[in-house]
Amino acid sequence: MSGGGRKPWRQKGTGRARQGSIRAPQWVGGGVVFGPTPRKYGYKLPKKMRRLAIKSALSSKVKNDEIKVLNELTLERPKTKEMVAILNNLDAKRKALIVTDSFDQNVALSSRNIPGVTFVTADGINVLDVLAHDMLIMTKDAVAKVEEVFQ
Repeated sequence: MSGGGRKPWRQKGTGRARQGSIRAPQWVGGGVVFGPTPRKYGYKLPKKMRRLAIKSALSSKVKNDEIKVLNELTLERPKTKEMVAILNNLDAKRKALIVTDSFDQNVALSSRNIPGVTFVTADGINVLDVLAHDMLIMTKDAVAKVEEVFQ
């Protein structure tokens, strides 16, 4: 607090309570006694729970027939039109999550401008992405990698 450099009145002889500063918490315009302190409210989920959650999310996609597995997904050059054509052939109408085993620059660039389509690698897959998208499109290698991690 700014101000309050000197005692408001002397210590004894006035009949009033002793005061050290006009910026003390009991004064109007004074400081806050137990004010808010910066704190992190984050919670880290245990590893086993995270694995169980992704297993559950993936199995629900399989049950509801919302997963398509491709032999491979490669593009010669980054073209959004080609990616839209591929998605239309797979009946991925709204939100689609594309998962490959390794990062493919052409697939990433082709899919990034399509609304509702997200591209991730197999090691970057998470529960939120799987549940937020209507269709899950994976390559065979990505499925093998995910199975290897979550068994």
